Amino acid sequence: MPKASFQSRWLPAIAWMCVMFAFSGTPSLGTGLGTWDLVIRKLAHASEYAILAMLLTRALADLPAFLGAFAFAITDELHQALVPGRAARPLDVAIDVTGALLGLMLLRRLRR
Repeated sequence: MPKASFQSRWLPAIAWMCVMFAFSGTPSLGTGLGTWDLVIRKLAHASEYAILAMLLTRALADLPAFLGAFAFAITDELHQALVPGRAARPLDVAIDVTGALLGLMLLRRLRR
């Protein structure tokens, strides 16, 4: 079987990071649902990083994919600090990293 091309290995993760970057640049993503808004946004954080980590494994081994998602989480929060109405929160990085780890654990389980 031929080796996967650079594009097929990297473009899905790069495209996903572009989507994430665009959402991070949105001044307010609130739904107006009170406490549910917070829950939905935190679950979205974890989910999007689970997907990112899984996409990164197309090009990298598990540990580098996890570290790449971790690094992107940090830069994403720094980006949000520059967006009016948004803030950089260490707790969000922790939620993102937890999502990445859960995504990699799920992927490993599915590969069995």
